[in-house]
Amino acid sequence: MSAERSARAAAAGRPTLVVVVAIGAVLLARWLRTLPEVQAWLAVYPGAYESPVPHAVGIPAWAAWQHFFNLFLMVLVVRSGWQVRTVKRPPAFWTRTNTGVVRTRARPRKISIQLWFHNAVDLLWVLNGLVFVVLLFATGQWVRIVPTSWEVFPNAASALLQYVSFDWPVENGWANYNALQQLSYFGVVFLLAPLAILTGLRMAEFWPAEARISKVYRVEWARAVHFPVMLLFVLFVIVHVVLVLATTCSPPRTTRRAGGGSASSPARCCSASARSSPRSRSCCARSPAPSARSPADPVPPGGHPVWGCARARARGDPASSAASGPG
Repeated sequence: MSAERSARAAAAGRPTLVVVVAIGAVLLARWLRTLPEVQAWLAVYPGAYESPVPHAVGIPAWAAWQHFFNLFLMVLVVRSGWQVRTVKRPPAFWTRTNTGVVRTRARPRKISIQLWFHNAVDLLWVLNGLVFVVLLFATGQWVRIVPTSWEVFPNAASALLQYVSFDWPVENGWANYNALQQLSYFGVVFLLAPLAILTGLRMAEFWPAEARISKVYRVEWARAVHFPVMLLFVLFVIVHVVLVLATTCSPPRTTRRAGGGSASSPARCCSASARSSPRSRSCCARSPAPSARSPADPVPPGGHPVWGCARARARGDPASSAASGPG
């Protein structure tokens, strides 16, 4: 009885501990940013770097559509996967006929309808991912999420410090992700996704249990990795959505000039290199210079790579309308 009470007390105290640790991390990060050495380090590594590989500015339409489709499928994948783990008495079962594309020597075993739906959605998610990767390298957009310089690591640490201190790094996702974003996207696309696929295949009903590789690649290992990978996907989606909403809805930062007055920070504007690029036709790349934009503008044309420009066109911004082209 006392052990049960101790377990309940420990579980009740975990949220408080998380809040205390989070507040401590914020205070520590803000104190570190007051140190001259850290300020000099942030000046050298502002959180992003210029890629030595030339690439087009902007997010193509196919990437936006696949981004939405991937989110839709991920919701179904996580929901059905959770049902597979929690539903004790499935309402229906399904058995493979073993006469289709997938055939095995062993007799097909009966699986729950939740597991069947999970496998079906997984297949669509994998196909969507393969198309995304092919287009990513065919169009040169891979430069956005694949690190091309060792500077990505100190810049990622700098961006993390800025995020934790709630004084966020310059937001320029339309032209270039910051280093922490780039490492995160790279890890999700090229590490977490393959892990989810490989462990899911090992747990699949059609996996040949009598194969030699099954003795080395045990299903217990796959189960031990598959669920934490799902939790990491969920954590990434939550953080990603929160940051997108925060950077979209927050007003631009202002910085003090040496002679007095204030000027808009380039936190929501494209970089100078993006503005000079002849390949850029985005409203962000053709928007007015940061210093010419009023700090009172709630959502400048150079805001979020998709929604900022869409809002600019919706309110009749001539710069965004001219840059968006006739289409």
